[in-house]
Amino acid sequence: MKITLTSFVTLDGVSQGPGSPAEDTTDGFTRGGWLVPYLDELFVRRTSQWLDLADGLLLGRRTYEAFARDWPQITDPDDPFTERMNALPKYVVTNTLTEGSWHPTTVLRGDPLRTVGELKARPGRELQIHGSSRLGNALLAAGLVDMVRLVVAPTVIGSGRRLFDHPTGPVGLKLAHHEVTTTGMLILHYEPVGVAPTAKYEGVTEFV
Repeated sequence: MKITLTSFVTLDGVSQGPGSPAEDTTDGFTRGGWLVPYLDELFVRRTSQWLDLADGLLLGRRTYEAFARDWPQITDPDDPFTERMNALPKYVVTNTLTEGSWHPTTVLRGDPLRTVGELKARPGRELQIHGSSRLGNALLAAGLVDMVRLVVAPTVIGSGRRLFDHPTGPVGLKLAHHEVTTTGMLILHYEPVGVAPTAKYEGVTEFV
């Protein structure tokens, strides 16, 4: 299976609490809900199409517990995500849980790179990381992520947990697809291409 990392971020890279002020108040964060004013039909259609590709959700403990609390409570029959989110297999990477409450759930204990690597080797389509920035960073640095999908909201929050805050090795990315929504959000698909390159600036002559 391919591993894809999907995240909603602000222009200053914050990924915490996109959907609600109460979604994630860790470390006193009070500025959640920043994505909601920019939702539009294209965003819903694209994210629904991404979820269609999933054979499972790959989550860290904190995101798993938040999702397990919130998703089963959504009862709107017209919501395009709820039925699939609740029905998909969930794989939670943690050494602090022994079982999950959001069925079907498999707890992956031990070395995350080993357990996720074994899962990735199985046949299938996508294992999708949603939220779970620490897990996503670790797997990206280890070369286990095949695609990074970002939705960038045109807002600067100024505080909160950032997607790429955690120490990782340098990773190069190739832009594979981009779109702009009617509300100004950027939809970006990146493919990891190994270690991020560096070079010394020698002038612009070779580029013009």
